Amino acid sequence: MKIIPAIDIKGSNCVRLVKGDFNRETIYSTNPLKVAESWFEQGAECIHLVDLDGALNGKSINSEIFLELASTFPDKTIQVGGGIRDLEIAKLYLDNGIDKIIIGTRAIEDPSFINILCDLYPHRILLGVDSEDGLIKTKGWNYKTSIRTLDLIRRYNQYPLAGFIFTDISKDGMMSGPNLEATLDIASNTHLPVIASGGIAKLEHIKELTETQLIYGAITGKALYEKAFTLEEAIEVGRRK
Repeated sequence: MKIIPAIDIKGSNCVRLVKGDFNRETIYSTNPLKVAESWFEQGAECIHLVDLDGALNGKSINSEIFLELASTFPDKTIQVGGGIRDLEIAKLYLDNGIDKIIIGTRAIEDPSFINILCDLYPHRILLGVDSEDGLIKTKGWNYKTSIRTLDLIRRYNQYPLAGFIFTDISKDGMMSGPNLEATLDIASNTHLPVIASGGIAKLEHIKELTETQLIYGAITGKALYEKAFTLEEAIEVGRRK
């Protein structure tokens, strides 16, 4: 299982929120480039970047930072999400060194947008599946839809996506463990890769996800910043069968 460190950007800083609440942020670094360099030096194969300002405002805000990271580390895998809601910004990222982009809100509002992206960039689009109490939330997690999580998975299951990133919002930033049951439910209903996100706080959580042999990857941010474990330790646990 791949261990994917997260760098969430707000106001050009590396931050973590609690349950997506923009009023409950902790700043961990003012230098995203340095943080990314550190993760790569510790063995990360991929880094997960989120434009929190973009997710809230509905348009990309921190694209310059992400493109700088891509040009600085051309041999590394970088995936970006947050505020990608038009073709122009999607192309800007995917044509300039970003390996994959994550689409959440626009996938709910306009399925034809995913059709277009998958035609242009097959296997480079990740679908952000952000839910709370089994229902999808959009627009920076501020709007709750009536769409059930598994219904969204089934809607896009046959698309040439790079996979799904599942976040249980109630777990995000809480350091209480991922929603293993819901994550496995999604993985059992798709042939596409599933990446777990939210709640990882200790190596035991990574071990539990790894042992299922159904989860492609796990995103972790706060636990690394808080030094609950090292990235090297997490990668080693993720390799075990």
